[in-house]
Amino acid sequence: MQNYRKRAHLFICYYHYKLTMIRSLSTHSFLSSTIIFPLGRTTPLPSKVCKVCSFLHLGNWVKARTPVSTRTVSALMSSKSGIEQVLVENEVQQVRLLDSVNDDHGGVIVELSESMDSKVFASMLKASLALWRSQGKRGVWIKVPIELVNLVEAAVKEGFWFHHAEPKYLMLAFWIPEGVHTLPANASHRVGIGAFVMNKKREVLVVQEKSGIFRGTGVWKFPTGVVDEGEDIYAAAMREVKEETGIDTEFVEVLAFRQSHKSFFDKSDLFFVCMLRPLSFDIEKQESEIEDAQWMPWDEYVAQPFVQKHELMKHLVGICKAKEDEAYFGFSPVPITSRFSDQKSYLYVNDRDLKGSKVRMSQTA
Repeated sequence: MQNYRKRAHLFICYYHYKLTMIRSLSTHSFLSSTIIFPLGRTTPLPSKVCKVCSFLHLGNWVKARTPVSTRTVSALMSSKSGIEQVLVENEVQQVRLLDSVNDDHGGVIVELSESMDSKVFASMLKASLALWRSQGKRGVWIKVPIELVNLVEAAVKEGFWFHHAEPKYLMLAFWIPEGVHTLPANASHRVGIGAFVMNKKREVLVVQEKSGIFRGTGVWKFPTGVVDEGEDIYAAAMREVKEETGIDTEFVEVLAFRQSHKSFFDKSDLFFVCMLRPLSFDIEKQESEIEDAQWMPWDEYVAQPFVQKHELMKHLVGICKAKEDEAYFGFSPVPITSRFSDQKSYLYVNDRDLKGSKVRMSQTA
């Protein structure tokens, strides 16, 4: 024990010498100021000698120095130097950290791009989690590109879960603090549109689909589709009409919208019924998805059993007819920017009634 105390004393002297050297280099940004106590623990381990390693952060590397006792660790916990402490089970080793950036909510984001062995990644992840825990970080996001799918299992074993997936990547999530996490859930809704397009002859643009629930039923329906990522509702409506029928249109209003649940892969659904004004009239149907398309007299469309038997369709028919009779007014897109972003977005409002009141729309919100 006396020999060990002597070794510890020598280490402390060496530590103070290194601290002086570090302070002389304090202008360098690569020196960290965080102390990591064994994987986030705040009390000494019960053993007489705690195998803890001294680390110096240089860029994204942590370099092991010398094992020290729990007494020495306790003394180092109040240090503000660039030396950090982290538990390594009975060995001293050099570990690289994961590249990360801070998010706006006290967490970190990691975007993997470098191919590596899953065991190497597991070591990097353990060391990084210890650092983030000591820094009081909260949520951890790891974006795994599809070509690095071999690293997913190692992250899951550390407690990460699947948050969402896109064609080219998988997003993993982890919550460091004790208790229930407050990370936002994956996107909960799919957004779709239905396009009500009527010409001056009171004929409505309708289609029959080659696939889906209406295939082979003989039902004539409005052109419909899903809003793409980053696409505005009004733009999606014009695009779907053009794709399915070849008709150019001008967006008029959102007439109504419906919310439903447990729809596409158990996601909720928002469906916007939009009115568009035709700018062309010669139909060119989409061969891949549309069986047929035509301009159908309004009364003939309404008389279909499908329309007459479904409560939703009855409501939509009533709204569309009231709009044509100028007895109903929907919501028109007003371009705006906000204090949070200069990117243009759209606020859908009943501008007819608004213009008739004392309230006036500003072009910025």
